[in-house]
Amino acid sequence: MTATPPAEAEAHHALVTDPRRQRQILVAMCAALVAVVASVSGLNVAQQDLALDLQASQNDLLWIINGYTMALAALLLPVGAIGDRWGRKPVLLAGLGLFATANLMGGMADSTTILLAARVLAGVAAAMIMPVTLSVITSSFPPDERAKAIGIWAGFAGAGGIIGLFVSSFIVDYLTWPWLFAMPAVLAVTSFVLTVPAVDDSKEVHEGRFDAVGSIVSAVAIGGLVLGIHEGPERGWGDPLTMLGMTAGLLGLAAFVVWELRQDQPLLDVRLFSHRGLAAGSLTLLVVFAVMFGVFLVLPQFTQAVLGYSALKAATAMLPMVLVMMPLSAAAPVLASRIGFRTILSIGVGLFALGLALLALLVSAEGGYMSVLPGLLVLSVGIGLCMSPATTIITESLPVTKQGVASALNDTVRELGGAIGIALLGSVVSAGYRSSVSDATVGLSAELAHEVEEGIGAAFGAAPALGGDAPRILQAAQSALVDGWQLSMWFGVGVAAATLGYLVLRGPRQGDIAAEDVLDADLPAGEALL
Repeated sequence: MTATPPAEAEAHHALVTDPRRQRQILVAMCAALVAVVASVSGLNVAQQDLALDLQASQNDLLWIINGYTMALAALLLPVGAIGDRWGRKPVLLAGLGLFATANLMGGMADSTTILLAARVLAGVAAAMIMPVTLSVITSSFPPDERAKAIGIWAGFAGAGGIIGLFVSSFIVDYLTWPWLFAMPAVLAVTSFVLTVPAVDDSKEVHEGRFDAVGSIVSAVAIGGLVLGIHEGPERGWGDPLTMLGMTAGLLGLAAFVVWELRQDQPLLDVRLFSHRGLAAGSLTLLVVFAVMFGVFLVLPQFTQAVLGYSALKAATAMLPMVLVMMPLSAAAPVLASRIGFRTILSIGVGLFALGLALLALLVSAEGGYMSVLPGLLVLSVGIGLCMSPATTIITESLPVTKQGVASALNDTVRELGGAIGIALLGSVVSAGYRSSVSDATVGLSAELAHEVEEGIGAAFGAAPALGGDAPRILQAAQSALVDGWQLSMWFGVGVAAATLGYLVLRGPRQGDIAAEDVLDADLPAGEALL
């Protein structure tokens, strides 16, 4: 694969040099991004209200929550390629309009069927929005401003989930669940209004045909993997639906690789993963988002079930992560240009591992929130140093004609990492909890023992039936959750340490090449980073 020469790239991209217009583009893209990312976790805190108002079963709730993520993850790569070919601005505006409509539909839903349809439709729209927000930045900002803009985008990508959880918790506590769809809709409309005058349409000239087969196979592969990973912890890894998703995903992934290797104009040239930059950036993002979303899963359980926080207070407890991650994400590309991408990623992952170790060593019910705050802050520093350099490497590893695909790959890695993290760390927490609490259930009936061992939420639900044993059992359940937390954090430390070892041995060598030189290079930047 060869990159578009600089002169040709300039002909297809009207680079924006006016600072005011640059800010408008950045606000529009970040507003759209937060709308998409916040919607991933937005309904998690409203499960009880949905169950009561819509008579939704637990299975219904899982599909309503996960249907959005599945549609988003499955369609990212093909939609990113479509934006490259037929225009990024039309795809973005269509996605924003559809996203606002789907959220309006969700807020007015009076049945689980309508709500599920609205969520899937919103996921399709999100796939039209998310990759384009990054490719608009890479195609609109000049080289000397691009890395900083990508850093700000990455900060909002990492913080969007926490922002969504906080706002959703406030809404559930003080309003009603239909209002959960208001913030994403308002952000989408705001982005639409700002995008129309500020963003020029950009697209690339492609002589070959669109890789329709690769697009379909990639959707099956990613959609199947996300389905299997989501359903495994809930249904069991041997459940037919879980196995169907994992089988379809793995076979689809193998078929995608074989197909792409045979194409002259592939959707994604998989041979690029032999490049140090693309491989290191993708692995770093995968691991960071996997462990980060795992922490997002475990921390609210600890603060609510062990410390007795409300949903809103539990979400507030995560806000220090946002305050650390966002400014560091904006500054990290500048640091990377000075000390090298391999160095900044290695430092970031090292601090990431240290933060997880602190979370494992210091956490206790007696220590309360202050026992986890130091680890959260160090973890957030590591995340902030990793996210934007890893994103920059991915976008610069593909030529300018494939920026939509590069952006979509970046987003797909993030979504897949989040799904893997929730499944794996959630399973580790559950295993540690069950192992620790089992001694306390001796003497209970088989039914009550099973309910207590199912999870700390179920243990609290069973409290009335436990009678005089309730205080002892609940205290044991809280202690068991802490044990599960510690086990999951040490698991994360192991994963982070392995990633750090890879970066030290195989991370991108920066040498004397500055970020500006990489952005202007005639060769794909991934080759320049080799």
